[in-house]
Amino acid sequence: MKIYQVIIAASLLFLSCNNKSEISKDFNCKTAAFPNLEEIVDVKKLFSVQFPKTWKTQLYYDAVQSSIFTADTTKQLTETMLLDITFINKKSIFDTTFKLKEEQESLSKKLIQTKTKETKLLKKPAFYTLSKGLKGKFTYQVCKAFIKINEENFILAKVEVYGDSLVNQRLCNAFTLIDKIKIID
Repeated sequence: MKIYQVIIAASLLFLSCNNKSEISKDFNCKTAAFPNLEEIVDVKKLFSVQFPKTWKTQLYYDAVQSSIFTADTTKQLTETMLLDITFINKKSIFDTTFKLKEEQESLSKKLIQTKTKETKLLKKPAFYTLSKGLKGKFTYQVCKAFIKINEENFILAKVEVYGDSLVNQRLCNAFTLIDKIKIID
């Protein structure tokens, strides 16, 4: 009887480890583990995220949006990522006009889009872009994921990565944290 329990537990562990988001699959991410996570709720109590307790986190809000911004300030800028999760109260359709506007915004910041895709995040329709460029003296990549919550709201999860070292791994670490977003009803 005990052997069956071990087999079932191992199977569940294997399946949970392979339950990656579509964006994580697109970037060939390996599962990342973060110790000492704490739940942070935005000012308007619209969503929560889990970030490591040691990271520096700031909250922001105005009439249209509510944001949680975080970074691991114990590391150099070229060794970490900046992560900004913003709940936006604005109707949005991920159509051609929306995508062209995003590309124009990237170009205005001297960034070139290298990847775009419609997908699902948090079991919701989503669209993401990955853009590259220079910011100051560093190479710079920004991934923006737009997650449609309902007809009137969406979440923008933005990851910024500076430098050339372990870029994909740092993006994947951010996706692991983005997958932990919870919408508060």
